[in-house]
Amino acid sequence: MKLLLDENMNPRFRHYLSAEHDVRSVGYMDWPGKVNGELLALARNEFDVLITLDQDMECQQNLTAEDVAVIVLRAGTDDINVLRTLVPQILERLHTID
Repeated sequence: MKLLLDENMNPRFRHYLSAEHDVRSVGYMDWPGKVNGELLALARNEFDVLITLDQDMECQQNLTAEDVAVIVLRAGTDDINVLRTLVPQILERLHTID
């Protein structure tokens, strides 16, 4: 599965998911500064899932209309030590996405 980490995510976090998935960051894709709608449109063409810390994404976008799934993490920080504790939950959630 191809995963995109939003620019609000620590890009080093990709290492915790890359054993099972192809993971890229917004920075790696050279898409920094893209607003949510534009980012979702770009991600739809290349990724299966966008992982973000943006709590407003669900309210600002019609996510059911997109061809890319979105996982919003409620971590409150991009600290790698906090994010890595969420890996089991993320992997479990990814297994439910078609």
